[in-house]
Amino acid sequence: MMAEKKTLTPSNNPYKGMDAEALKNSLVNHLEYSQAKDEYSATRLDYFNSLALTVRDRLFERWIDTQQTYYKKPCKRVYYLSLEFLMGRALDNSMINLGLREETEKALDDLGLHLEDLVEQEYDAGLGNGGLGRLAACFLDSMATMALPAYGYGIRYEYGIFFQHIRDGAQVETPDPWLRYGNPWEIPRPEYLYPVHFYGRLQNKDDGTGGVEWVDTQDVMAMAYDTPIPGYRNDTVNNLRLWSAKATRDFELGYFNHGDYERAVGDKVATETISKVLYPNDNVFEGRELRLKQEYFFVAATMRDIIRRFKKVGGKKYTTLPDKVAVQLNDTHPAVAIPELMRILVDEEGLAWDTAWDVTVKTFAYTNHTVLPEALETWPVDLFGRVLPRHLQIIYDINYNFLQEVEKLYPGDTERLRRMSLIGEEGGKTVRMANLAVVGSHSVNGVSALHSDIIKRDLFRDFYQLWPGRFNNKTNGITPRRWLKSCNPALADLITRHIGEDWIIDLDELKKLIPLAEDPAFREQWRRVKLANKERLASYILKSNNLRVEPHSLFDCQVKRIHEYKRQLLNVLHVIALYNRLKDAPASGDRGGRTVIFAGKAAPGYYAAKLIIRLINAVAEVVNNDGHTRGALKVVFLANYNVSLAEKLIPAADLSEQISTAGTEASGTGNMKFALNGALTIGTLDGANVEILEEVGQDNIFIFGLKTEEVEATWRGGYDPWQYYHSDGELKWVLDMISQGYFSPEDPGMFRRLTDSLLHHGDPYRLLADFRSYVDTQDAAATLYRDQEAWTRKSILNVAAMGKFSSDRTIGEYASEIWKVKPVKITRPAPPPPG
Repeated sequence: MMAEKKTLTPSNNPYKGMDAEALKNSLVNHLEYSQAKDEYSATRLDYFNSLALTVRDRLFERWIDTQQTYYKKPCKRVYYLSLEFLMGRALDNSMINLGLREETEKALDDLGLHLEDLVEQEYDAGLGNGGLGRLAACFLDSMATMALPAYGYGIRYEYGIFFQHIRDGAQVETPDPWLRYGNPWEIPRPEYLYPVHFYGRLQNKDDGTGGVEWVDTQDVMAMAYDTPIPGYRNDTVNNLRLWSAKATRDFELGYFNHGDYERAVGDKVATETISKVLYPNDNVFEGRELRLKQEYFFVAATMRDIIRRFKKVGGKKYTTLPDKVAVQLNDTHPAVAIPELMRILVDEEGLAWDTAWDVTVKTFAYTNHTVLPEALETWPVDLFGRVLPRHLQIIYDINYNFLQEVEKLYPGDTERLRRMSLIGEEGGKTVRMANLAVVGSHSVNGVSALHSDIIKRDLFRDFYQLWPGRFNNKTNGITPRRWLKSCNPALADLITRHIGEDWIIDLDELKKLIPLAEDPAFREQWRRVKLANKERLASYILKSNNLRVEPHSLFDCQVKRIHEYKRQLLNVLHVIALYNRLKDAPASGDRGGRTVIFAGKAAPGYYAAKLIIRLINAVAEVVNNDGHTRGALKVVFLANYNVSLAEKLIPAADLSEQISTAGTEASGTGNMKFALNGALTIGTLDGANVEILEEVGQDNIFIFGLKTEEVEATWRGGYDPWQYYHSDGELKWVLDMISQGYFSPEDPGMFRRLTDSLLHHGDPYRLLADFRSYVDTQDAAATLYRDQEAWTRKSILNVAAMGKFSSDRTIGEYASEIWKVKPVKITRPAPPPPG
């Protein structure tokens, strides 16, 4: 289901030119009010806050109209549950979607201010740490743009994952207090305050029903904070509701009244820790317990809120809940919502078990985001049962009923029962959250065609054989509003001048660029935009890293979470190979010039990933200070990668590194963002790269390496990394330099663990098998880059082929095929004419 087809031209944009003067007056009023409270000279931060409040005023008008419309026109609603929402800055995105950016620039010019300076004052919301959260943010944008009655639910983390510094080449983590200066986009909603229960014990009800009570619990209050999510020029403003943990009043006063003030305060702090920090490190027992409490905390409050809203619109029969409510689980983190809804329906509302289970399965849908079995979430049964005793009991009951069904279909197949059980027995009993999500949902989807095939063929094979109609694919997408119009305004303007504005809500319109790829004048304009973006990034690199890079060089970018399967190490091996070529034969090296840019965070407890960051910076130190490489090769690691940095980096990229081991990346969305901004992809046939290849064509992408089935064959038939080491002199040279301390002379063994993982520990991600193919493909990319006309033509064709990868297309498929929801048009009075 695509957005309603319409033309977005200046003549019928209802916001165009309506209130530049009104915006300016509102901005001044907000600023004067702020200064009236404290006498000081206005700073850029003051102007930013005043501008944010000015834009927020206009958001709130539409927000109220939207929510009232959803009540006046009873409709099925979507609830998107995610432990992460990586929103990025809100100001520019809000102005674009409201159609106010040009008017705002005019208003600020009259006041002697520059919009870009104020946008830079906004902190990135610390609500996510990677692709999962950014996908959720894109989906919220698309749901609002497509006028779907939808809500996002998550946690209002006080501190983001962490702020990454690079000191002596190593990652150092410090707190990310993103709320230090407040958040002008949210409003607290103390009227929506729900108790969330933990620990306690179970006892039978004394009413003769045989029911169960959960008693003697420790309670935490969940308080709502709401953030408006505007659609693109359609008056729809949906809601993102985030929960913050608050201590219960009686919990504190109980200790205080007994004279133990210190304990009262201490327990309040401990209680509110639940929403303090995003994703505690899960290799510590206390950390895992806090993570489980986080997951249940936001799920319990959300389900309470959903039931409240269901009743408010007249829902009385719970059998009609699936007709009014669709709940999407973004990975397994919210999967505890399944036993929570069962608990509410059975324990509190008195439904029979079978009726409650039917309602539950029809209400939930589950998106899987990993093809790695070891990454599937599990919880020790003793921990789960101590924190959530009633839920563990419900899960055992679900499992019993489910395995009875499997036993009837596959009598005597105990191995199948073991694999499909919600309780794992290997190495101690665990609750398998992915199995729970599959069993408790009516829809299970992967996020790329390859990923969906893998989960049907391998990861959830038994479940697919049982319920083939339950499984489907929904290839990820990105919002073109943020990832082209906002982050790359010069390219967006160039495209709009030539094909019109409709691409912003119908990305397939970009196909109209195809004939323009043959126009030399258009290619020249395209290159000028790219060069300007590269010059902007070069200025940022000079400021942040004190390193000058050549904007005319090939900007080769790999920016994503640092993980062994994403193979930043393979990229480093290629960099060292280039360096050796330049030193060995300066005249024959990659003299077109290459700037290799890395960015990304490693989990604090992930030693190998942090060591890869150290190696990248150690190699950069050597390469960037060697006269043999001057003008030919630079290496950059940009610290603290986040959405705002991505918005600077992605428009400047020439080459997009998507080089994960085939069969390990579920989808990826960075690959889509780079391609939408004109970068050519070098990648394996992994995740959504497979579908990008199908769209752009073999001639407009650089594909290398083993395919998924070939990687799997190396596991079945044996794999000898030493074979590659001994047969490829260039590879041997590179690995010996790393292992013998060339890049760490003060500690020659510093990086030996990385080379040992490749040579002595089986090279689990097959870097050595793909090295030669990767290097040769990089050589082909360097050769093509020297022909700027040919490179630009392919760049244009990549952008033209990105229509499939709009999150509008993805959400349209969710809406029509899984959620069964329809758009609800928001009608507002026409604005008065200017003046």
